Amino acid sequence: MKIALVQLDMGFENKDMAKQRCVEMMEKANKQCADLIVFPEMTLTGFTMQTGIYGEQKQNSETVAYFQNAAKKYSMGIVFGVIFLENGRAENHSIILDKKGKIQADYAKIHPFSYGAEAKYYVGGNEIVYCEMEGMTISPFVCYDLRFPEIFQVASKKSHCMTVIANWPKQRIAHWKILLQARAIETQSFIVGVNRSGKDKTLEYSGDSMLVAPTGEILAHLTEQNDLQVVEIDIHQAKQCRQEFPVKADRKEMLYGKWLLE
Repeated sequence: MKIALVQLDMGFENKDMAKQRCVEMMEKANKQCADLIVFPEMTLTGFTMQTGIYGEQKQNSETVAYFQNAAKKYSMGIVFGVIFLENGRAENHSIILDKKGKIQADYAKIHPFSYGAEAKYYVGGNEIVYCEMEGMTISPFVCYDLRFPEIFQVASKKSHCMTVIANWPKQRIAHWKILLQARAIETQSFIVGVNRSGKDKTLEYSGDSMLVAPTGEILAHLTEQNDLQVVEIDIHQAKQCRQEFPVKADRKEMLYGKWLLE
């Protein structure tokens, strides 16, 4: 499967500008025959707390419709971020569409970022999701989720690839890069970490989007403000890694669960 990582400065609360930059990247990815393109968290708005203004109803989401049309036009799967409202509560979602624009995965961020006030405006999800894309099982996650290895271990029981879309600030970017590699090594999975670049009202973002192999090898590392790289990955590499070095067979999950609940 060919995955296009998109490092994007989408601005802040400016959907028209963000859409135009997304189109530019989708056209580039299409020319390189990408099967799946991955955009940063809250793709068209940036990391906004204005949920009443930028939140959407899932049933008639403008953002979902926009990317569904794009998936059909470019015959390419798409991972993107969107804010959904339900009963007055906002959730931070990562959506995976197939090449026909059909929703294959809809994940609500489990861990709102309380340090950055996200938890005041968003509620967390409570489900890990999975989908099949080009013969590979994928699980989507969002930004702060990266600091919680337990959910990645659970996902890796079925998935061989996990996407992490983010608005991860430059001041903590060293953590981002190390944690992406750590999640890949400990779960023996491909980790696709796509972060925004540029600035919003208060923060600066360096991007540093990465695709990490199950061995921890960095297969892609984006450094330009608006950048794209297409990388081909093979599920057999993850399966072989798990077979040759069967770490999962030595896990003591009954013990871990007991200790975590004490």
